[in-house]
Amino acid sequence: MNYENALQHDIFKIVSTAAKTLGVDAYVIGGFVRDHILDRGTHKDIDIVAIGSGIALAKQVAKLLPNTPKVKVFKTYGTAMLPYNDMDIEFVGARKESYREDSRNPIVENGTLQDDQNRRDFTINALALDLNAKRFGDLLDPFGGISDLNNKIIRTPLDPDVTYSDDPLRMMRAIRFATQLGFTIEDHSLEAISRNKERIKIITKERIVVELNKILESETPSVGFLLLEQTGLLEFILPELTALKGIDEIEGQRHKDNFYHTLEVVDNISKHTDNVWLRWAALLHDIGKAPTKKFSKKVGWTFHAHEFEGAKMVYHLFKRLKMPLNDKMKFVQKMVFMSSRPIVLAQDIVTDSAVRRLIFDAGDYVEDLMTLCEADITTKNPKRFQKYHNNFKIVRQKIEEVEARDQVRNFQPPISGEDIMKTFNIKPSREIGMIKETIKEAILEGEIPNDYDAAYQKMLEEGKRLGLVISDK
Repeated sequence: MNYENALQHDIFKIVSTAAKTLGVDAYVIGGFVRDHILDRGTHKDIDIVAIGSGIALAKQVAKLLPNTPKVKVFKTYGTAMLPYNDMDIEFVGARKESYREDSRNPIVENGTLQDDQNRRDFTINALALDLNAKRFGDLLDPFGGISDLNNKIIRTPLDPDVTYSDDPLRMMRAIRFATQLGFTIEDHSLEAISRNKERIKIITKERIVVELNKILESETPSVGFLLLEQTGLLEFILPELTALKGIDEIEGQRHKDNFYHTLEVVDNISKHTDNVWLRWAALLHDIGKAPTKKFSKKVGWTFHAHEFEGAKMVYHLFKRLKMPLNDKMKFVQKMVFMSSRPIVLAQDIVTDSAVRRLIFDAGDYVEDLMTLCEADITTKNPKRFQKYHNNFKIVRQKIEEVEARDQVRNFQPPISGEDIMKTFNIKPSREIGMIKETIKEAILEGEIPNDYDAAYQKMLEEGKRLGLVISDK
């Protein structure tokens, strides 16, 4: 079978020429081949295998390119990276690998193309196209990767227990590919993931998070999280989620399974946003329910302050997984902390005051918060589903009206601390904070408009109440 049509880009002819000059065989392998056959668009990362030195081949290719781009060499791994146009081309010599039990970093030896294909994670990633002039575009498929592509199967080339034990990150990759591609993990391979789940402990948190993000960024993230839970991996990675599993019943009163509810919310929000951090917020929005769950004979099951508890847990989760403790984390915290606010508004009479406070507290993220809360509607009752969505439309409309009129998003009170000190001839003191807070509350409550004159009068009133005297200076 020949796929010369996949190799129309000039870089492949250039690699072929360079390989001939050096007298080595070269192949393009892995994701580029897989995605071309699946018609998944242009693959920007291209892996070239040389039967010989990949570094030497990369340098020879660079000589044949305009302006001779710089080759990045990674001697430790025997690889080289060559940027060309909008692509990253990685060159490596064919190799065979062996592993120590305590590390996913292999002991590497030079090998044949067959050795290199044997070390690949899945049959669909072991497909190779020949770049040698006489066989240009010929497909090499020793493990039935084409058949697995056609049948939408994720399968390891060799014994899955060996494949996953050698490099446990491949368990995450199997689940990620199944989620991204809509494929099924072959039974023996899925069982092997469950058997080797504890091996995930040797993988760095950073590499795990890369795979989690790719699962979250897929069209239907729940597929991946259900597989992570089914195989037992989720317990090692995100125990805060597995703690949400199950339905308790006391005196005939039950609560919903918050784990499966969470996955529904993630799928819902994924239809409306590509923002991975908002998807993280959906994934974590209920994690505070496990530690706050209580039963009361009067009201049944309660999860009081679960948003507050969940927001605290977000910090510890991000820290444990070595995720960024920056504005991204604070955004997720804020979404989790405020995740019930619009829901309360949608159930009650929507007052201008409540909407002003929502806009003020959410700031630039009020749209994201509304998107999260609408995704949180998972009721199977059609009438309730429609009613809740209609209520949220009313809240959204009210937000637009109040924002246009009162401009309270991220607002700073019109009167500054300096204004207060000058008016009453006082030095920095707690009275200044009290006056500013009074003005802010008056604006949010709608007692006064958000303008200087009204705020100035409110300042004078509050100053008088506090016993301050207007300066005559």
